[in-house]
Amino acid sequence: MRDYYLLGRSGLRVSRLALGTMNMGTAGFHAAYGRTEEEAEPIFRRYLEAGGNFIDTADFYTAGESERILGRLIASAGVRDRLVLTSKFTNSTDPTDPNASGNGRKHMIRALEASLRRLGTDHLDLYLLHTWDRITPAEEVVRTFDDLVRAGKIRYAGLSDVPAWYAARAQSFAEAHGLTPMINLQLPYSLLTRGIEPEYVPMAQSLGLGLTAWSPIAGGLLSGKYRRTADGLAGAGRLGTAGAGGRPVSDRDWQVIDALESVAGELGRSMAQVAINWVATQPAVGSVIIGASSPEQLDGNLAALDFEIPGELRERLDEASAESPAAPYSMFTPQYQSWIVSPGLGVGDKPAGYAPPVFNAAAPA
Repeated sequence: MRDYYLLGRSGLRVSRLALGTMNMGTAGFHAAYGRTEEEAEPIFRRYLEAGGNFIDTADFYTAGESERILGRLIASAGVRDRLVLTSKFTNSTDPTDPNASGNGRKHMIRALEASLRRLGTDHLDLYLLHTWDRITPAEEVVRTFDDLVRAGKIRYAGLSDVPAWYAARAQSFAEAHGLTPMINLQLPYSLLTRGIEPEYVPMAQSLGLGLTAWSPIAGGLLSGKYRRTADGLAGAGRLGTAGAGGRPVSDRDWQVIDALESVAGELGRSMAQVAINWVATQPAVGSVIIGASSPEQLDGNLAALDFEIPGELRERLDEASAESPAAPYSMFTPQYQSWIVSPGLGVGDKPAGYAPPVFNAAAPA
């Protein structure tokens, strides 16, 4: 993993696989599947050894323990400057205080200061709004991001899990007023969760937001360790345990899982690797967030970009996981437009080769 690309419309270079740290720590909401600092350390070091530089955490993960552990691991490895360190704010840090959550200016600033203390650093490379709170104006968020950049507390700003219209409003406001733009939008995306495609993908491409996809293996459903039984879902992972995040699995889900298993078998790859590869090579995706409970599992995920999915096999995955677009999105498909909008014509944005990608290949060792 020695290739790096710009995130969104920025000069920030990130690896195509980001390390998610939601399971670093054994406290709080994510304690059921958390890892101690001793267990997390070899995973972190293996990611660095593989060339990864994009780290994702949040103040909410394991009640702040993820940030504390990560801060100590970064300091011990002496790699702060080479990392693109990302954290997020929104969720409550004190249920008794209405201003200790949400996306208002007061909480944004306090949350950032607390994250910096836990991480043991004076700045974040990327700071994200974690979740839309439904009430804070986008203008307030954008102006606060801009102030934090000017103060040197963050280098870049972004969003996570917000409506497409809200992201577009924030970005357009920033552009119109010469404020810090958003360069990143973090969203769930997998073969089982393709709902972002009709709206978010073209919005991100148009407005300069690089998508980072979380849960590319759908919480483990696409890992290959779960099987259908008469009672539902069975497997050795947390999804197969009652009360540990299990979810109903639909007939469509199993159709996708079966297709993925078949394609992975033909490629001689694991199902997780193929699932991650598919997401990483979809339009507008800048990086994919992967997690791991062991160095061995991380090694498997890191190998997800060591191969290409042939066109025929990709079509098989696309067809098995396709979701029919609802109106009005059905009107924006190539099929509809060639039938109604421009019948009998070939119309495109730019001819092939108009803007070939810029890529400086690594010199041979």
